[in-house]
Amino acid sequence: MTGEAKSAAQDGEAALLARTRSGDRAACGELVRRYQSRIYSLVYNMVGNREDAEDLVQEIFVRAFHNIGSFQGRSRFYTWLYRIAVNLTINFLKRSARSRNLSLDDVELGIERDRTFVEVVSRRTPATDMRITELQERLNAALQKLSDKHRTVVVLHDIEGIPHQEIARMLRCSAGTVRSRLFYARKQLQEELRDLLE
Repeated sequence: MTGEAKSAAQDGEAALLARTRSGDRAACGELVRRYQSRIYSLVYNMVGNREDAEDLVQEIFVRAFHNIGSFQGRSRFYTWLYRIAVNLTINFLKRSARSRNLSLDDVELGIERDRTFVEVVSRRTPATDMRITELQERLNAALQKLSDKHRTVVVLHDIEGIPHQEIARMLRCSAGTVRSRLFYARKQLQEELRDLLE
């Protein structure tokens, strides 16, 4: 996106936010449409369950629009929204005592952007389909074994592609803390998936 197009998009967003603050449901709906899939991807990758992710996404948008008056524009709107999403999802994970089993139908939402995955899928056979399914299940299971704070940074950085500095602002910690958590999380994931990597 060019600087001019980005500026126009931000101006459009500012107008949508102003209309949303004044109670315009269409503007609110447009903001949901713009960010719903990204928020769902973030939440799903943190909780590993479709139903929980769908419920949480609804709660996130309700909370965001209930508190839209507190958004002062010091950060980008999606950064503010992501912060709400991360906090509510972490709170959900802390409250949730039950095990979070993954559905066999669930697909790792960030994996379709991985070059290796795309290359393997382009040469699919029944055998590679089985291997891909196994890989997805193992990756999801390994991700769910991480602590909430480590899973959060992996999802935000490695799956969502958000830079360290922005994650630090979202989580209200230093970029060094983000890098440290990523290092530890990746090390733990490598241990969990060691047999696949050899």
